[in-house]
This record gives sequence, structure tokens and C-alpha cells, in this order.
Amino acid sequence: MIFDIKPHPITGPLLRKAQDELSMADPVLGGLIRRIGPCRLPMKRRNYYFFALVEAILYQQLGMKAAAAIVSRFRALYPGRRFPTPVDVGRTPESKLRAAGLSSQKISYIKELSRRLLEGSFTFRNLSQLEDEELILRLTQIKGIGRWTAEMFLIFSLGRPDVFPLHDLGIRKAVQKAYGLKALPSDRVLQRLEEKWKPYRSVAAWYFWASNDGAGPVIAPPRNKSPQRKTP
Repeated sequence: MIFDIKPHPITGPLLRKAQDELSMADPVLGGLIRRIGPCRLPMKRRNYYFFALVEAILYQQLGMKAAAAIVSRFRALYPGRRFPTPVDVGRTPESKLRAAGLSSQKISYIKELSRRLLEGSFTFRNLSQLEDEELILRLTQIKGIGRWTAEMFLIFSLGRPDVFPLHDLGIRKAVQKAYGLKALPSDRVLQRLEEKWKPYRSVAAWYFWASNDGAGPVIAPPRNKSPQRKTP
């Protein structure tokens, strides 16, 4: 799963430092940190980049339980493999993918990702060496991968510590509750708050997700951005 709040005994120096500095910078977030306990955000890079992007696409616009069930059925289509390859996905009939619960739109997204990788117009080579915004720009050139999906990849696959998913609905709901706001916070409000959470915004995001009873990342309809368009 993309998000896991099961107890984990190991945190690490970076996570401990992040918890201490976030608590000092923001008393409200500090209260969540004390209540929830040690952050269990994985900070080690996952090398299964295709797995991670396909999984993030399948999680788009779905609750955690529903998405996890679809991911499980999707993986079951490929017995004997930890996860299918781009070749496997490219060869799988759409009818078989729909039977596993994938929407036509998400089928087109993972097929497109597979096609781009196979033809070489997109590659994972040196991807982890890019700066956050450059990497997001590269990923969002692929149909079906919007900014939120790219941010999930940075946080959960590359272990980037300072990424804040501004348009994640779960985070907005958690911020509204934590700060006692009458409505979901606007972009402007969140942008003002997140300044206090740098350079550990990924850790702050994890605590807000965890405060939602482990509901995890939830995104509104994804929006692909071209390099010319300004991100709202």
C-alpha cells in the first residue's frame, strides 16, 4: 500500500529531527505529533518505480480500502510476479483489466505509461537525481500523471522529505479539523501554513494523514499540467 500507519519501531535521525523541529515551529502540529507518536514515513527509496507509479494511478480519486482492493485484484492478474512489467500491462486486454475493477480512464493511463517506457520516450534513468520540481514536471508530461501522483511518488518512492501535496483532500480535511476552521482551507491558507513546516513538509503531510484515522492520501480529480500552464 502507498500509506501504512501500522506501528514501526524504527524512525531514524531524520524523522526524529523533523518531529522536534515541526513541534517547535507549529504548536498545533506539535499536538498531533505528541498524540500520534513517532512518524513512520518510509524515507528509503523504493526502486520499483513502475510499480509505484501504477499504484499511485490506481489510488487516484478512491478511498484507501477500495483502492487497495483494486490493486490486489490487478496484481492477481499476473501470478508468479511481484508486480507486472510494462510488457505485461501492454499485452493485457482491456476487458481483463476492467474485470479487475480498473476504470477505462485508468486503463488508458497505465497503458500509456507502459507504452512510453517500452518505446523509450520516457525513462526512469537518473530520475532520482532530479530536483523535486524538475522531477514533477518530467512526470506530469505523461498522460494520467498529475501533480498529486508525482508528489506521492516523490514522498513514498524517493523518500523526499519536503514535499507538500497541496490538493490532497485528506490533508485539507485534517488541517480544517486541527486548526478549527469553519471550511476547508484554501490554497492561500495552506501555502501560508506550510511555510512553517519546511524543510519537512512530507513529514507534516504524513501526520495530517495519520490524524484522519489513517485515511491516507485522497485527491480530487487529477489535472495534468503542461509546462506553459501555471499550477493553481
